[in-house]
Amino acid sequence: MLTLPRIGQGTWDVPESGARMQEAIDALRTGIALGMTHIDTAEMYGNGRAEEIVGEAVSGIPRDSLFVTSKVLPGNATYDGTIAACERSLKRLRMDYLDLYLLHWPSRFPLKDTMRALEQLVRDGKARAIGVSNFDLDDVREAQSYLQNVPLACNQVLYHLRERGIETRLIPYCTSNGIAVVGYTPFGRSRFPRPSSRGGAVLEQIAAKYGKTVRQIVLNFLTRMPHVYTIPKASRSEHARENAGAAGWDLEQADIDAIDEAFPVEDGPLATI
Repeated sequence: MLTLPRIGQGTWDVPESGARMQEAIDALRTGIALGMTHIDTAEMYGNGRAEEIVGEAVSGIPRDSLFVTSKVLPGNATYDGTIAACERSLKRLRMDYLDLYLLHWPSRFPLKDTMRALEQLVRDGKARAIGVSNFDLDDVREAQSYLQNVPLACNQVLYHLRERGIETRLIPYCTSNGIAVVGYTPFGRSRFPRPSSRGGAVLEQIAAKYGKTVRQIVLNFLTRMPHVYTIPKASRSEHARENAGAAGWDLEQADIDAIDEAFPVEDGPLATI
């Protein structure tokens, strides 16, 4: 099982230049200082630019205090392509190894070859753990079937209040098999509840009770189950501080039940962005 903070930091769509990029770098450093040492990136983000920004942000920070994840694009996910993609990511990050390396989403290439390459990266010391992203239950089982000596450590999937279908089968299966579930886009982008909506009003009431922000309530709720993590992006340091404030305390069961009722689970196929 992975050991990492329940709330980490995502880098999808991170500003790639200028003052806004520097704000994002400062936000990453602020988050790390506040304990959000799990940094998630991918070769797809900015065509590798996000990895370079992460490398700059963590410069001077002891490597063993960080947990860094990256991902191989499905279009690169042949056996040799996966090995080469990881090496390129490490170069951009200025690191010798990744803590976690994932296949970003199912590929047209044989999954068996990709998983074999991921195992080889662990043997070579270039990745400490491996996993997948945007895999539904059957895909997870298939990925597991191809691994011989290294366990599947993680499945990263879309997870927010209006996309909770993973709670019906995927999370229970992953939990019982020692697979961490890392939810991305926890605020749902354009689907974040408005204060004027019924669900938004529930969140506002609960936030007032705890002296927290609505976003802190959301992050706390999404990480209430064992082995479920989330990686919100923070473009400014104040956002990082807000995200960090969602950890280290628990919602009461009555409040969990109220959020459950306001945002019911709808079973269905795995959703992605």
